[in-house]
Amino acid sequence: MTLDPAWIGAHPATPDSPVRLGRAFIQDPRAYYRRLNAEAPAHRVAIWGATQAWLITRYTEARAMLADPRLSKDWRGLAEFLPPGDHAPYTPALNSHMLQQDPPDHTRLRKLLTKEFTAGSVRRMRPDIVGIADELLDAVARAADGGAVVDLMQAYAIRLPLGVIGTLLGVPPAARDRFRLLCEPLLTSTDPAELTNAENALIELLTGLIEGKRTLPTDDLLSALVNAPVDRLSREELLATAYLLILAGYETTVNLIGNGIFALLHNPSQLATLRADPRLLPVAVEEFLRFESPLNTATMRYSTAPIRLGEIEIPAGQLVLIALLGANHDERQFETPDVLDVARTPNPHLAFGHGIHHCLGAPLARLEGEIAIGRLLDRFERITLDDNVILRYRNSTLMHGLTALPVRLWQRR
Repeated sequence: MTLDPAWIGAHPATPDSPVRLGRAFIQDPRAYYRRLNAEAPAHRVAIWGATQAWLITRYTEARAMLADPRLSKDWRGLAEFLPPGDHAPYTPALNSHMLQQDPPDHTRLRKLLTKEFTAGSVRRMRPDIVGIADELLDAVARAADGGAVVDLMQAYAIRLPLGVIGTLLGVPPAARDRFRLLCEPLLTSTDPAELTNAENALIELLTGLIEGKRTLPTDDLLSALVNAPVDRLSREELLATAYLLILAGYETTVNLIGNGIFALLHNPSQLATLRADPRLLPVAVEEFLRFESPLNTATMRYSTAPIRLGEIEIPAGQLVLIALLGANHDERQFETPDVLDVARTPNPHLAFGHGIHHCLGAPLARLEGEIAIGRLLDRFERITLDDNVILRYRNSTLMHGLTALPVRLWQRR
């Protein structure tokens, strides 16, 4: 894939000529990051029309900035950067969660959830995840019979994480599908009316779920949060926390599974290596996280004080995006970063972030990735991409995931 001609030669980026992260960037971000990382650790980029931000792309600087207390994630401050009258992405009911808060509120909200996502708690979920994966693969096998093309994103990569997080939180299957449909505009649309409509519908859906758990609690995480005897959350905190848990609980894992399968099919020698030694699977999952990071960037921050990166100074009051995928392809940190190596160790990637906002669900995502890809390879001795389809990534500068993954599969006999 080639770079957008309008982008080439537009450097160095300045406030008058920022980098525009358009469709060419979304479809091939690594090509952009190669050039950006060669030029500087930080770059001016255009977002939200005329609104600009700093994009941090090199590993060392990205890791430091992820943990820098001079960068705030408070949603109330971020809302002030939006164009006048357009506060849809930062309303209280969907943003009063730990990811959009600074300490002490962040600390309080995260503490309520930490015990549910420890390594031990996650390990106990393995049998349930295996059961969900095997049931989905039964359906995939039936659909693939006779050489038919199957979209592994829709049939497997999406459905498995939705099933896992839905079970953990006690969300009924119909509500899971509705939730995903309503979240898509919030991740890919730039239309204020569409964003507002999706947001209002999400709040209505989440309110119904929460009231149901209050009236008839069951043995699940959402019921525990709603009916907690101490440290009770406000209405807005409950709505926002439920939103975050469902969205973060499946969205990044969908991309991990889909991107990981695609990376293997696109690199047959690495697929052969993994098939020959399945013990490499946990290491391979770390490489999928680095090579095709589920998140292109971390969520937005803003500077509360000046920050210097070498010769570049980011003034106070500036929006900052940290390019996780860019950092994970920085040749200063990783040897041959654009080469997939399922045996790569060490692999200190930043796919789950760093610092106080490091992904709480990382152990669960890793386990789901291992089970999903491992069970798929165990079940099917041969998987090939459908050559008749051009693969596309979703129209999002935040998420890095495929819209579809059409394949043909042959079961082991």
